[in-house]
Amino acid sequence: MTLLFKQLKLYKPVALISIIWFLLAFAGVLAEVLRSSINNFHIFRGVFWHTMQQTNLFVEYPAEYWDTNHYGPVFSLVIAPFALFPPWLGCILWGLANAAILFFAIKKLDLPEQQKLIILAISAIEMMTAIHNVQFNPMVASWLILAYVLVENEDDFLATLFIAAGFLVKLYGVAGLLFFVFSKHKLKFCFSFAFWCLVLFVLPMLISSPSFIIQSYQDWYSSLVEKNAKNENVGASGGMQDISVMGMIRRIGNVNNLSNLPVLATAVLLIASPLLRFKQYLFKDFRLSYLALVLITVVIFSSSAESSTYVIALVGVGIWYSLHYRKHKWWVNIVLIFVLLLTSLSATDLFPSYIRNYYVRAYALKALPCFVVWLWLTADVLFKNFGLNKNRMYKP
Repeated sequence: MTLLFKQLKLYKPVALISIIWFLLAFAGVLAEVLRSSINNFHIFRGVFWHTMQQTNLFVEYPAEYWDTNHYGPVFSLVIAPFALFPPWLGCILWGLANAAILFFAIKKLDLPEQQKLIILAISAIEMMTAIHNVQFNPMVASWLILAYVLVENEDDFLATLFIAAGFLVKLYGVAGLLFFVFSKHKLKFCFSFAFWCLVLFVLPMLISSPSFIIQSYQDWYSSLVEKNAKNENVGASGGMQDISVMGMIRRIGNVNNLSNLPVLATAVLLIASPLLRFKQYLFKDFRLSYLALVLITVVIFSSSAESSTYVIALVGVGIWYSLHYRKHKWWVNIVLIFVLLLTSLSATDLFPSYIRNYYVRAYALKALPCFVVWLWLTADVLFKNFGLNKNRMYKP
């Protein structure tokens, strides 16, 4: 009877969080479909059809959608199953698929069930925001998490597929290469990554041609350079892009000509230095903290970061909270509330529009709470002795 009670007690929050998760995703994408506001999905499905037709993937097609594509040619294969349906149905399936794979990835983390539910709960609002904008970012987050999980499980071959795919679709995935240091099969990791890069480079040629794909990668590079310059210009982007640490500095300090390089170089130094702490690799909490750090880093130090990108960072925040809430309850709860208010809720109608438009968006303050968590995690992986908790040791 006691065992049955415990099972029921665990089942209820699992079921509740799961239902809420998918209801939020469905509500978000359905709302956009009903008001015919699925421009991003038209851009995405256009990548498939333009690859088939061998027409430039990165120019404007005003008859089909506004704005331009910024994803690599491999994305044509990712979006293909959804592009074959009528747009309204393909869009709904796309949104639910993004929610499902992120849910699956979080559930695969080597954490107690309660901690996984905490991560899902913390990232749920940002997941809905991303789905509401018909974005790809939940899948980006899930690929990074699955790469980490598979390295932990010593399946480096499959892990590097997700890293290569993320890199060749949106660049963010390249951060998964940092998990190389946790691999027990480093040579296999390197060869597998090279293999998947080659395979994924060639695969889109099957629905187009070699010359078109090669030219598309050149066009992609040019589009990213142009997009980065536009992102850094608050006037050109309307404050919707560059919601990053650099964006905060530019807007708060009114330093429009600030180069990203000094900030990025400092961030790289800070996240690379902990990798010299080889003895800490033995401890699961160190590796999980580093995963959280990577998930937050790729967002808050990207000039392409927009509101819907923060689902990636919030999963990192969720991992951080799940590792700390028992030991540092007071401070960790204050920081979490700060994150939920200024990062998650600031993009919703629950937040005062005046403050959102004239303060949060104007000064890229959505990045601030995540930066605070990033500093906390950086201090942890730089200085904390994770070996003090012997129960969290994973690798021999």
